[in-house]
Amino acid sequence: MRTIEWNDSDSSVKMIDQTLLPGELKIIKCKNVAEICEAIQNLRIRGAPALGVCGAFGVAMAARLSSANTVGGMLKDIKAAGEAIKKTRPTAINLSWGVDRLIQIVEEEGMDPHLIRNIALEEAQRMADEDAAINKKIGKNGAKLLKDGDVILTHCNAGRLACVDWGTALGVIRSAALEGTKISVVACETRPLNQGSRLTAWELQQDKIPVHVITDSAAGFLMSEGVISKVIVGADRITQEFVYNKIGTYSLSVLAKEHNIPFYVAAPVSTLDPDNWEENIKIEERSPDEIRYLGKAKELNVAEGIPILNLAFDKTPMENISAIITENGTFYPPILIDEIILG
Repeated sequence: MRTIEWNDSDSSVKMIDQTLLPGELKIIKCKNVAEICEAIQNLRIRGAPALGVCGAFGVAMAARLSSANTVGGMLKDIKAAGEAIKKTRPTAINLSWGVDRLIQIVEEEGMDPHLIRNIALEEAQRMADEDAAINKKIGKNGAKLLKDGDVILTHCNAGRLACVDWGTALGVIRSAALEGTKISVVACETRPLNQGSRLTAWELQQDKIPVHVITDSAAGFLMSEGVISKVIVGADRITQEFVYNKIGTYSLSVLAKEHNIPFYVAAPVSTLDPDNWEENIKIEERSPDEIRYLGKAKELNVAEGIPILNLAFDKTPMENISAIITENGTFYPPILIDEIILG
């Protein structure tokens, strides 16, 4: 199944609850905007492309649930819901992109409340289909960079769980394996929520692609020993200057550069943010409890009273990146975002 999809039978948004993996594969349903916001905030749904589609479905749901009988009243309800959704996670641009795309098309084509409801849902479903197709293109373009015997290091989860289907960084790996390229993967555990060990390794196991999990701090040593051939990561926002991705990505880029290992970023064009600059990007800071306590048992990991800085993302400068892989092709330094958008 897809990571996220609309359920016509009860007008809900179905998604895999990623907080339960790998122990349990459970499908949950969100039946209102508040439940969608909760799912995003608590990482039941995560990953830039998936969040973009989730934001779109959230706007479509807001239109469905609105009791307004005028276009103006419905637009007011939709925009309020859109703002609430966008505030849940500020760093990843795809979330706001998905919300804004839905609102824009509703404003342009919605002539009455009934039409708005239909337009919003049709566009959200179109975006979901587009995401799956775009990731296949990213995978096909990136697969050309991999060869037999490569050991690929990846960080966090940029697979089908981070998208509607197929994946970006893992989509490249998945496409190469499908073409018969003999590769294996090293997945960083990705503390503190272990998206690498819980999600990436689980995905690759499902696809029977060889994978080892390592602690985050082991990556440099493996690079120095010649174990790692290439690094492929996803992205949550790409500006002219930086790639914003899961915290730890920047450190891996420095290590890869030091050891002359190609460092690739795989992301859809919707992740590009050419008109924004560093000072305008808010780095999400999550709850200290994600570090202070371990697991569902909430075992104390850091003594009470000690301050904790739990940053979700960091920024990697363009000079550390060997290429950016998109549906429009693979782009090498000097990497110009406007050229990638134009393809």
